[in-house]
Amino acid sequence: MIIVLKPGAPSETVDELLASIADKGLKPLHLPGAERVVLGALGDERVLAQLQLESHPMIESVKPVLAPYKLVGRELHPQDSIVSIGPLAIGGGEFAVIAGPCSVETPEQMLASGRAAKEAGAGALRAGAFKPRTSPYEFRGHGAEGLRILRSVGDELGLPVVTEVMDAADVELVAESADALQIGARNMQNYTLLSAVGRIRKPVLLKRGMSARLDELLLAAEYLLAGGNDQVILVERGIRTFETATRNTLDLNAIPYIKQRSHLPVLVDPSHGTGVRDLVIPMALAAAACGADGLLVEVHVNPAVALSDGPQSLYPDQFAELMRRLRPVAEAVGRSVA
Repeated sequence: MIIVLKPGAPSETVDELLASIADKGLKPLHLPGAERVVLGALGDERVLAQLQLESHPMIESVKPVLAPYKLVGRELHPQDSIVSIGPLAIGGGEFAVIAGPCSVETPEQMLASGRAAKEAGAGALRAGAFKPRTSPYEFRGHGAEGLRILRSVGDELGLPVVTEVMDAADVELVAESADALQIGARNMQNYTLLSAVGRIRKPVLLKRGMSARLDELLLAAEYLLAGGNDQVILVERGIRTFETATRNTLDLNAIPYIKQRSHLPVLVDPSHGTGVRDLVIPMALAAAACGADGLLVEVHVNPAVALSDGPQSLYPDQFAELMRRLRPVAEAVGRSVA
């Protein structure tokens, strides 16, 4: 429920109402605004009715939250959220770019790819230490050793690092090395993993499942926020359709749709969204134009020998070209590249 207090409601009234909500076993939310205070109560509305809040002299209105995603939606949180990965802000007036190879392969490959990403203007470094692969015979990452390499390169370059966590048992291990954790498309509805990551107070990149509806993505994010982690970034990475010309169909409709319904920042991954290197730059520019808060891009020092996702990874000079072309597009829609 959304509880709107009258202008000038004293702080003592706010504290009293929050305590009353909590005493009923509901989750209280305190959402102070510029003109008045709004409270939230999450839980069984029949229990909340016992408090008879409509008759309280300092309450202006009580109304239900209609969206099934209470914490993710804009009804309780109308302002856009900004999530910081180290010094890199995701959301607000800046357009963020996170770049790097699909996988951590060697220290040399990781350092060269990371340096190319940083020199072109990337604000954070991405790479996978644990890799979900369709075939069990493909390269599936170096695990803990990959995390060590990624952390070392991030520290040397002065960039925050983002990497995927695949198993609830590995959450603490990954969180020790990463500045932000990524939940991949295959795990978007792994509710055990979502709950475990919800208990970690680090930023989370939640990728849309390859066959997931947008309401399912938002409800998956709700798991993270309900667990106590409000540092959530959504990622549109393409969905599986009947089209076979590209690896996935990059659903840029999703960006304005999500922005209307949720306060969470949204990134676009044109690398997985297309699977075709030559399509990454035009779709990245389109993502900036349609309102995304940033990009997640695969960049490899030599994609021809990459152990995973070489065909969709940009060469360093292509990534530099993307960053050059991105700036005027971002400025045209009121953003600056972070």
